[in-house]
Amino acid sequence: MEYSGKASQTVALVSTGRLLVQATRPKQWTKNLLVYMALFFTVNETWDAGDIGELLPLLGKTTLGFLIFSALSGAVYLANDIFDVQRDRLHPRKRYRPVASGQLPVSTAWAAAGVLAAGGVASAFLREPLFGGIATAYLATMTAYTLVLKRLIVLDVFAISAGFVLRAVAGAAVIQVPISPWLYICTGLGALFIALAKRRSELALAGERASSQRDTLEWYTKGLLDQLTAVVATSVVMAYSFYTFTAHNLPDNHTMMLTIPFVVYGVFRYTYLMHVKGAGENPEETLTSDVPLIITIVSWLATAATVLVVFRG
Repeated sequence: MEYSGKASQTVALVSTGRLLVQATRPKQWTKNLLVYMALFFTVNETWDAGDIGELLPLLGKTTLGFLIFSALSGAVYLANDIFDVQRDRLHPRKRYRPVASGQLPVSTAWAAAGVLAAGGVASAFLREPLFGGIATAYLATMTAYTLVLKRLIVLDVFAISAGFVLRAVAGAAVIQVPISPWLYICTGLGALFIALAKRRSELALAGERASSQRDTLEWYTKGLLDQLTAVVATSVVMAYSFYTFTAHNLPDNHTMMLTIPFVVYGVFRYTYLMHVKGAGENPEETLTSDVPLIITIVSWLATAATVLVVFRG
């Protein structure tokens, strides 16, 4: 009987652990890969591409930054699910989330969120004070989004965009390198474009139940979101294009302009998926499942890396 009781407790703990991991949404941790952008763009500027001994310590610091932001974002998702539990139960997909479905107790979710948030911020400050400040700013911004900003039209997508920018800034802070302000501008605009596309897809899929699933969907319209998305998409292309031939830390021969077609195609492809295929409600799934988009991202990375390694310095 004693053995049976311990076995049951073990099974219960494993089940709770699995639900907690699921509630922190590991698929969305791909957003935290932005932390690596600073390391990527400082090749042959801060570190030598041919010196693995110089790269590894920076890669380790950046990976730690990625893990810290994954912990912080996991805490945010847990808190978000707690506050939105009633609305999520009305959503065709979100109702199966651990908290909304009732499989994960709210008290357990709160405890896990607290541990992840406190542990993440403490670890960030121990690694680098500036990185800790940025991690705190990210947590504060996302908390404000969960409590207030996601109910305010336009400010909701601005908050999401700010979260992405803070990830990019954190990547520079954790390895203590300066980086072009253009990267932050392009990151912010790109995130804003994806956030607006998400709202547009949510509105299209929710139909008459839109306002019951998300407050701001009551005030957004497809027409408004299409106009805003068009404006931001144009801004993304222009900002990135200006970046490729005006940033002082890029090769003087302007070869980074070779990456512009990939960005243009990526924006066009995402717009097509949003309008024709009804994709965009789950950006992380769209970006990791659409083959043309994956090829475009890989091609952009390969071309940019080649330009920086061959022509910089």
